[in-house]
Amino acid sequence: MKLRFFDSLRGQLVLLILGALIVAQAISLWLFVDERGLAVRAALGSEAAGRAANVARLIEEAPPELQDSILRAADSPLVRFDITAQPTVDHVNHKDGGSVEGRMRALLGPDDDREIRIELHEAEGDLMPMAHMPASDGTMHLRMMQGALSTIEMTLSVALQDGRWLNVDTRFHRPPLQWPVISTLSFGITAAIILMVVFWFLLNRLTGPLRKVATATEKFGRGEAGKPLPLIGPREVRDLTWTFNAMQNRLTRHMADRTRVLAALGHDLRSPLTALRVHAELVDEDEIRESLISSIEEMQEMVETTLAYARGMATSEEPQIVNIREFLEKLQNDMLGAFEIETSERVTLRLRPNAIRRALRNLIENALRYGGDATVSVEHQKTDLLIRIADDGPGIPEADLERVFEPFFRLEESRSRNTGGTGLGLSIARMIVRAHGGDVVLENREGQGLLATVVLPLGCDADADRG
Repeated sequence: MKLRFFDSLRGQLVLLILGALIVAQAISLWLFVDERGLAVRAALGSEAAGRAANVARLIEEAPPELQDSILRAADSPLVRFDITAQPTVDHVNHKDGGSVEGRMRALLGPDDDREIRIELHEAEGDLMPMAHMPASDGTMHLRMMQGALSTIEMTLSVALQDGRWLNVDTRFHRPPLQWPVISTLSFGITAAIILMVVFWFLLNRLTGPLRKVATATEKFGRGEAGKPLPLIGPREVRDLTWTFNAMQNRLTRHMADRTRVLAALGHDLRSPLTALRVHAELVDEDEIRESLISSIEEMQEMVETTLAYARGMATSEEPQIVNIREFLEKLQNDMLGAFEIETSERVTLRLRPNAIRRALRNLIENALRYGGDATVSVEHQKTDLLIRIADDGPGIPEADLERVFEPFFRLEESRSRNTGGTGLGLSIARMIVRAHGGDVVLENREGQGLLATVVLPLGCDADADRG
């Protein structure tokens, strides 16, 4: 059921919308974290620059015996101060430190032109406590902060008035990728609202009309005449519905015209044939009279079968849902047990009972006439119902298995004129079954005999129960 849902237009659109929302949220989160990281780095850099400038001024103004105490007081787990004869940053040209240097010079005063060197680089390995910090306190603090965080190290070397250098080592942590609860709630509410709107739109404006067109097409393919569908939904769906209505109207009108022509032709031929029969009865010579009467009777039979063919093309009978097993048993009783039924299937199918009864009767009578017996079996295969009629006759040459469905075609060798028939039985049977959206297929059985298979689509109204 789940796979069937995602195979539908609604399911695929739901996946597409959810995927787009997730990608948009991920991009937004990434941009947000990056912006937040830049803001945190700028704030920490500004703080480190302010502390470095203040410590530099304090060192220069304090007595020498207090300088070590000042450095120890200024140290923290992530910032370390040290005074050396040579600067830790050994190059003058530095990048990405303009804002830090500007902050320091603003604190040191506009007339202060001392040299300030800054270096930024990615930290490698685990962070360790800075110098002058107790191992327990520093380690605990760092373990709480680092986790999976990436770190940037900034080193400042600030020239002092006495020629020494104040070196400052500090570390910035990039904020980790986080998904706050409020963001998750916001995403869920947004997705729910969008999906509800999409479902409403799809159900009422898109997939609803499309399902109606699909259902009407299936019914029309089974020969069921339907009313024109209402033109609702988007313009493309309305155009599709209008085209289907026009096609259904043209085909229905064409089939009705064809049926009326055949029926009128067969009906109009009855009168002259009756007159010929009367005139033939007046012929004195017995041989000529019998020959004329035989020819006229054959023509009358052809007219009757033509009318039957025309009636078979008509689709005025209303479809009904029937139980196939009971349907075949009733047909067997009507034909006085002329055939055997071998099936355990219990399938209900929507069809026009009289038309299908006529098609099956034609196929069974053919099997009885040319094969001597008939066995009917039923098999349910996924979306189709197969009704097989088997006989033990001589079969049909492979080259003629399709030609026998042509109107008035009769085999001269295996199915003689003398055995009866006008060559319309199979044509009528196939026409009726095809009007239901199925087909009739003939094949020779292994050894001897013919197998006629009636394929009927189960459709959405069918129900199968094996047992």
